[in-house]
Amino acid sequence: MAAYRATLLFLILFAAAAPSLAADPDLLQDICVADRNSSIKVNGFVCKPAAEVTSGDFFFNGLATAKATNNTLGSVVTTANVEQIPGLNTLGVSLSRIDYAPGGLNPPHTHPRATEIIFVLYGTLDVGFITTANKLISQTINQGRSSSSHAASSISRRTMVTNPPPSSRDLIASCPAHRPSPPPSLPPRRRCPTMSSPRHSRSVPRRSTRLRAALLPRAK
Repeated sequence: MAAYRATLLFLILFAAAAPSLAADPDLLQDICVADRNSSIKVNGFVCKPAAEVTSGDFFFNGLATAKATNNTLGSVVTTANVEQIPGLNTLGVSLSRIDYAPGGLNPPHTHPRATEIIFVLYGTLDVGFITTANKLISQTINQGRSSSSHAASSISRRTMVTNPPPSSRDLIASCPAHRPSPPPSLPPRRRCPTMSSPRHSRSVPRRSTRLRAALLPRAK
């Protein structure tokens, strides 16, 4: 009898749990400005006391001007995430500006914690990413057009014109993390210091090689 009751209880609980839906919880406060000086370590940043919140916690001028692109890759990324704008804490969104020199490249990489959408401010970009099924998806996009990619894909971009085009990149995470696809040619960019370790994203080197080959200039 006890075994029958245990089996029946399990079936009832299983039937009740199957159709359940899950989502991030609603915020418990209007704002949760990141306290980056706190010694408390959580999955993100703890909230700054409301009395210490200032207007400077919500504004950032770093995306207004172009940055120098005279480096090996011919591109530079300026980020606006929770480290630059503490008011983004818990909101799950960030923004980046990418400036390119003619022929500049943003090498293959992944964002373990974020999906991504790109908007070309002017110029032309060759954009591509590879899915976990090893399928290459690429297209040349011009001024005013956009593209998207999900967290698990290996992403890369290359300029196609002589005019250096900046692009805007919206990321669905307050600190999305950045990881070069192997074999990495550069060290990974700085992560949020108080975030827990992200999921390991493994890209097969063959995928990175294929994406690089697709974005390299074609012989004429």
